[in-house]
Amino acid sequence: MERILKYFPDISETQKQQFAALYDLYQDWNAKINVISRKDIGNLYEHHVLHSLGIGKLIRFRPGTSVMDMGTGGGFPGIPLAILFPESTFHLIDGTGKKVHVASEVAQSIGLQNVTCRHIRAEEEKGKFDFIVSRAVMPLPDFIKAVRKNISSKQSNNSLPNGVICLKGGEVALEIQPFKHIAMVTDLKDYFKEPYFETKKAIYVPL
Repeated sequence: MERILKYFPDISETQKQQFAALYDLYQDWNAKINVISRKDIGNLYEHHVLHSLGIGKLIRFRPGTSVMDMGTGGGFPGIPLAILFPESTFHLIDGTGKKVHVASEVAQSIGLQNVTCRHIRAEEEKGKFDFIVSRAVMPLPDFIKAVRKNISSKQSNNSLPNGVICLKGGEVALEIQPFKHIAMVTDLKDYFKEPYFETKKAIYVPL
């Protein structure tokens, strides 16, 4: 939790309580359904929560912004972002039903009113959203092909035009090649000083 407060010192008391509740909830659910590597659960805040919040350093979603988290797994990056931006709405989807169930239960347990969860493949989702986010669910060209139809043509009043934001690790030059003239690649090490973020990136592509 101290890492969250280190980088997001202005969060409210309610947000602090919601972030603080995540560890016990995910530890409990992870014992039943493996949504996070058992060896990694101790790094929940750094490797999963803070990593998800990297998107919140790239853009501050304005109130009323609609966001879809594609391939959310147990709720990343959607749930940490929903805590950080309570006046935006987050639609979390995944093709694995038990993982969506965990995300839904966690969101309900901490009282998130701005989250919906759905067990569905990206190809089947028909909704329209201002932004679509993900954590390395598939190569960027495949991801954009799957979700392009879900980007709203009505622009939101955000600092960036509607589009996709993907969290990736390692070398991304080949993946962004088809979008090199419009993609924006941000090194998360510019925001977070832990060694884990040395190779982590957030890739934004307007659509």
